[in-house]
Amino acid sequence: MSKFFLPGPYFRVAAAAVRGVGYSGSIMSDPVAAQALDPVRLTIALCQIESTTYNEGAVGDFLADFLAARGWAVEKTPVPQPAESGSGAARWNVYAGREGETPDLVFSTHMDTVPPYIAPTEDDEFLYGRGVSDAKGIIAAQVAAAEALRAAGYKVGLLFVSGEERDSAGAKAANLAPKGSRFLINGEPTDNRLALASKGALRAVLKSTGKMAHSAYPELGESAVHKLVEALGKLLALPLPTLEDVGPSTLNIGQIQGGHAPNVIADKAEAQVLVRLVGDSGPVRAALVEAAAGLAEVDFTLEIPFVRLRAVPGLPTMIAKFTTDIPQLSNWGEPLLLGPGSIHVAHTPFEKLAKKELLEAVELYVQVAKQLLG
Repeated sequence: MSKFFLPGPYFRVAAAAVRGVGYSGSIMSDPVAAQALDPVRLTIALCQIESTTYNEGAVGDFLADFLAARGWAVEKTPVPQPAESGSGAARWNVYAGREGETPDLVFSTHMDTVPPYIAPTEDDEFLYGRGVSDAKGIIAAQVAAAEALRAAGYKVGLLFVSGEERDSAGAKAANLAPKGSRFLINGEPTDNRLALASKGALRAVLKSTGKMAHSAYPELGESAVHKLVEALGKLLALPLPTLEDVGPSTLNIGQIQGGHAPNVIADKAEAQVLVRLVGDSGPVRAALVEAAAGLAEVDFTLEIPFVRLRAVPGLPTMIAKFTTDIPQLSNWGEPLLLGPGSIHVAHTPFEKLAKKELLEAVELYVQVAKQLLG
C-alpha cells in the first residue's frame, strides 16, 4: 500500500484515509485495484479540513500530497484571490494524471464548500457535515474510480478546482490549460442519476437612489427603498421562460439592503437577484431591465449558461436545477454530470451522505467511463 507523511494537523486523517481498504465492490477484483482506498475514510479526511470558498489552499495541499503518494503525477495551479475575498492566502487547482499521458476522460469537481464549516461525524449508515455531499464525498468517489480505471489500463485524469460556490474561478483558470481529454465527468449531488440538463444562472444587482428627508415630511424626500420595492414587485410578476422537458426559469430575491433608520427617507437601496435560466439569457435580461425602468438601475454581475447533457444507456436520469462548473470547462471534452448525494441537503445544516450511495457512486463512475471509452 502507498504510504506517505504529511506535516501539520492533517497527518492523522490522511494516514487513516490511506489505511482504509474496507471497500469490496466488484471493481476491486484485480490485485492492483484491491489496494484502493476507502472512499468513506477519505471523505472524512477531506471534511476535517475547512475549505470554504477562498480558503481552499489546505485541502488542495492535502489532495496533491495524497495523490502523489499514490503514484499520480500531480500539478498544482494557483487560482487568484478576488479583491472581495479580503484574503491573500494561496489556493489551487489540483490536476492528477499519468506523467506525459493525454487522458481520454477526466473526473472533476470542486474543493470549496459554502459556509459555515461543520465538522464531519458518522453513524453506521451516513456521513454528516459540511462537504460530505457537496462535494468532498464526490472527490473521494472519483479518486477511487480513477484508480480502478487506471489499474485496468484506461487513460484517466482528476481535476479538482477552487471557487465553484462563488464564481467558478478555478474552472475558468483550468479551461486555459486543458489536457486534451475527450470526456469530462463533472461531479455534483445528483443522487447518482445522470443529469440531462443543468440550469444556468443570471445574477443581477438592482440599485435605486432617492433623496433623504425626515420621515414626517415624505414630500421633501424620495424613498429609494419604495422605488426598489416597486421594482422588485414587478420582477416577481414577470412571466419567465419554461421548457417542457426541463421546467420553468425561477427568480429569487436573495438580499436587500438600504436606508438608514425607520424615521429617515432612504436615499439608497439595492437588491441581489438570481434567475435560474432554461435557455438564452437575452429575453430575461431585457425583461428585468424593462421591469426596473425608472425605478432602479440593473447591473448583471454573473452569467452561467443553461446546458444540455448526453444520456448514457441504462442509467437513471434527472434535471439539475442548479448550476455547475461545466460551462467554464468547455475545453475539457464532452461533459457529463453525475454524483452521489442530494442537492436538497447541500448548503444546509443537515448535509449528509449515505455511505452505501457513496460506494455505489464509485461503481457508477467506472461503469460510465467504460461505456464512454469502449
